Amino acid sequence: MLENGLLYEQGYSVNINTPGDPLFYYFDYDERSHNINMEFQHEHDFYEIHILMDSRAIHVIDGKIHALRKYDIVLLRPYLLHMTQYPEGPPHKRLIINFAIPAAIPGLENAYKNMLLPFSEEVPIYRLTGEPRSTVFDPLNAIFTLSHSDSPLGPVLVHTLFQQFLCALCQQQDKNSYVLEEAGSSAAQKIYSITAYINSNYSSELSLDSIATEFYTSPYYLSHQFKRVTGSTLTEYIQNTRVRKAQHLLVHTRLKISGIAEQCGFTSFSQFNRIFNKLAGMSPSAFRKQQQAAPGAGSALLSY
Repeated sequence: MLENGLLYEQGYSVNINTPGDPLFYYFDYDERSHNINMEFQHEHDFYEIHILMDSRAIHVIDGKIHALRKYDIVLLRPYLLHMTQYPEGPPHKRLIINFAIPAAIPGLENAYKNMLLPFSEEVPIYRLTGEPRSTVFDPLNAIFTLSHSDSPLGPVLVHTLFQQFLCALCQQQDKNSYVLEEAGSSAAQKIYSITAYINSNYSSELSLDSIATEFYTSPYYLSHQFKRVTGSTLTEYIQNTRVRKAQHLLVHTRLKISGIAEQCGFTSFSQFNRIFNKLAGMSPSAFRKQQQAAPGAGSALLSY
């Protein structure tokens, strides 16, 4: 008997439309282990929900480390920097939900705005128990069951049930018992603060010395700890951040490529071309053409 929990099937997914569409859903039931932890915090232009279905993990949100327990619900609004880290040991089950819903529905604008308010909380994590958890999880379990049928009404029903889930979450806000727990070393906390700083200041001139000065530490200590915590050098992280920002602008704007290079902090167009080619495997112009030909494919998008 399932008690206040979530139905699960490893490797199972539910898809309605694709990223970039005004309305889309992607439910990903799978597991992750420590040896495939993300190296980089990332962001995207749709909403994401992470529900841990095993004992514990860590979620880094905008440079801050949050400890997770089983069935904690992490709510991530578009363009919020984040990353999940799983502990050593057996793989951990989790449900990831990516979605976008049109908010400009005549007569429902204010209701939709309120329905999504939990994503804007300072700590957007929910920990529910007992009946409140059942109330919130029941629509998700109904989606899981429904998705195994071939009903022609499936997409409409999934959309309806998911709105029920979001509304239930809003209605259970006062039952949220999540509290910040100390997680990670002080060194790791500082490094993730620095990664958030880089993501907010990628268009500025960034160097090992300038960042060390900003965070009152020595360049040697910063260099060593950054590599130890993130698995990449500071320079690699800055370059990856700038290229990912450039990719977004190439796909979602009509800005000139030279303007994008400058806006993303590259000192010259040749430097931009060289680093973009190195990390994305193609030139910025080729990347833009590829994405225009197959929008939403994202085959060369950097993701971690």
